[in-house]
Formats: sequence, C-alpha cells, structure tokens
Amino acid sequence: MPVRVYYEDTDAGGIVYYANWLRYFERARTDWLRALGAEHTRLAEQAGVVFVVREIAVDYRQPARLDDLLEVEVRLIEARRASWTLWQCARLGGQPEPLVAATVRIAAIRRDDGRPTGFPRWLNERVAAALPQRPVDE
Repeated sequence: MPVRVYYEDTDAGGIVYYANWLRYFERARTDWLRALGAEHTRLAEQAGVVFVVREIAVDYRQPARLDDLLEVEVRLIEARRASWTLWQCARLGGQPEPLVAATVRIAAIRRDDGRPTGFPRWLNERVAAALPQRPVDE
C-alpha cells in the first residue's frame, strides 16, 4: 500500500512521528483484509466479530521525512483460530530495507461483549492458504 508522508505526519524535527507508523500499519492491514473479502463493517454486522490489536512490537530503524513515498506491506506469519500474527514493514519506495518493521498480533472478539471468539471459518481458510510466509528481513 503506498503512503505519502504529509506535513501533519511529521514532528518538530521534520520526520514521521513514531505513533503515525501505527496508523500506516493499520491502514495497510485494513486494505489487506478487504482484499481477502473481510470488510470490518460487514464482519461486525453479519458475524458480530471485530478485530483488535492484542500485541505489537515495533522496530524503528530509519526515519521517513515529509513528501517521502512509502510502501507499507503486510505478511501473515501465523494463523490460529482466534488470533493471527502478522509482520508489517514500511519501505521508502523501491528500497529493499525497511525503515520500520513490526510484529502484530490481532485477535477476534465479539462485538457485543468484547469476549474472545474465533475468526469466521471462511476467513481462516483464506488466510491459511497464504501460509507459510516468512518475513525476509525480520
């Protein structure tokens, strides 16, 4: 997913503020899920399931600056019935080394009461087809 760095994304030093990387990763995960046929609103309405970030570890390696064009990617590392572990990174357009990388564990919960639940079976089957994928520069 391409992401342009805007003025509002930067701190007083002119680099991407650390928390904004989480926004970039969230948008990429949302688009990745949409590509799998799993739109958040539809899942919540039809299956009563929403996703939450359970755990995240971020490795800030290099800064990005105003007007940079980034490529943000999502790779599935592990799929369980009620949680997935993803590897995400952001690269400066066309560069091989990530500027920022993260391991993210997302969980499925029931929209009504916030209790853990499984991902819909059809969705787990779609992501299982994507395994095994391993990050190359973790």
